[in-house]
Amino acid sequence: MFGADRQSVRRFFIDCWKKRLDGQPLEPLERLVVEVLQEHPEYHSLLSSPEEAIDRDFPPEQGHPNPFLHMGMHITLREQLASDRPTGIRDGYQKIARKAGDGHETEHQLMECLGLILWEAQRNNRMPDEIAYLDCIRRLSNRA
Repeated sequence: MFGADRQSVRRFFIDCWKKRLDGQPLEPLERLVVEVLQEHPEYHSLLSSPEEAIDRDFPPEQGHPNPFLHMGMHITLREQLASDRPTGIRDGYQKIARKAGDGHETEHQLMECLGLILWEAQRNNRMPDEIAYLDCIRRLSNRA
């Protein structure tokens, strides 16, 4: 999406945020990134400190989520929803959103499934299982 390595991805986020602060025009993907960044004011100071953000590790045992992973998952979900890929994700999202009443919160719920599927794929060195992903979303929509 943005580059092959962690630093490239982080640089892209930081550059998008800087362009937004400077009032520069944004490309469509940059607009999507900035939309997500605006919804996360808790990360704005980090985005404004590239020297700190580019190489910083966010180990889970410290109890703080990786902001770049978090925002990247929002972006991934929005791209999936826009294309309904995997087929059926939009329907699951809408069912959860009707009950949650908030799109951002709905995305956070879907992130549980996305994170699990990505972790399993990485652990097993294979592509993410779309059927398992949609099953997880279906279970969430029945619970919501």
